[in-house]
Amino acid sequence: MTVQEKTIQRTDLATWAPHEVRQAIRDRRWTGTTHGAARGRLQANLVVLPQKYAFDFLRFCLRNPRPCPVIDVTDPGSAEPTVAAPGADLRTDLSSYRVYRNGELTDTVPDLLDLWTEDHVGFLLGCSLSFDEALDSAGIPMPHLRDTTSRVSTFRSNIPCVPAGPFSGPMVVTMRPVPTNMVVRAVEVTGRYPLAHGAPVHIGDAADIGITDLENPEFVTGDRLGEGQTSVFWGCGVTPQAVAMAARIPEMFTHHAGHMFVTDLALDGTPKP
Repeated sequence: MTVQEKTIQRTDLATWAPHEVRQAIRDRRWTGTTHGAARGRLQANLVVLPQKYAFDFLRFCLRNPRPCPVIDVTDPGSAEPTVAAPGADLRTDLSSYRVYRNGELTDTVPDLLDLWTEDHVGFLLGCSLSFDEALDSAGIPMPHLRDTTSRVSTFRSNIPCVPAGPFSGPMVVTMRPVPTNMVVRAVEVTGRYPLAHGAPVHIGDAADIGITDLENPEFVTGDRLGEGQTSVFWGCGVTPQAVAMAARIPEMFTHHAGHMFVTDLALDGTPKP
C-alpha cells in the first residue's frame, strides 16, 4: 500500500519525509495540525504580505530574531520557497490558513490558490514545534506531540520588539510547563536551534513579563502548570501576526496555529536529503 493510498494516522506523519507530508496536505488527505510530523525537520510559520510591506517586515524580523527567525522569503508573486523546500507551494502545502484584512481576521481557508497574486511575498519563520521533538527526545515531556487535545499556551508579553516601519509591538511568547529539575536541560537543548526560536526569553514568574493570568492566554490555551513544574517562555512566531494586525495591514495571510509548513531542512537549518 502506498503513502497515497493508506489512511493517515498522526503517528504515521512522524516517520514520513517532508514532501510526503506536504503532498498529503496538498491532496487534502491530511487537514490536521503538524505536531510531530516529519521528525527531524524544521517547521515554519507563514506570513504573506503585499510587496509594499515586505521590506519593512523583513527588517522587523531581522531586528527581532528570537520571535521571528527568518528561514526563507519568496520572490514577489512566487509561492515557491526555494531555500526551505524547492518545488513546494505555499498556497497549498499548509493544512489551514487565516486571512486578515485591515488587521481583522476575516476567514479561515484550506488554500490560497484564489488569493495569492503577483503582488504577494511569502515569509517562512521558524517555529518552536521544531524543537519540541528535541526536548521530547531529551526526556522533557511534550504531551502535544502525541495528544491531539494538548496544545502550547501562547501569550502577549510586555517584552518590546524593535520596530521597523509600521511594524511594532510586544513579543508574543509560548509557555511550556517544564519539570523544575529539567529547566537547565531545556535551555541547553533549545539554545542549539536559533531558527526554531532558540533558548527561552524568560523562566519563572509570568508577571515579570506582563502576563497576569496563566489560565487565560490571548491566543492559544494549552497545558497548565502543574506541581513540580516551572513556566518556561520562548519567543513565538505569532509575534509578526500580532504586530501586522496592530498595524492594520490591508491584507495578510498566515498559517492557522499548529498548521505549519514542513520544510526539507534539518532542525539547525541545514539542507537534509
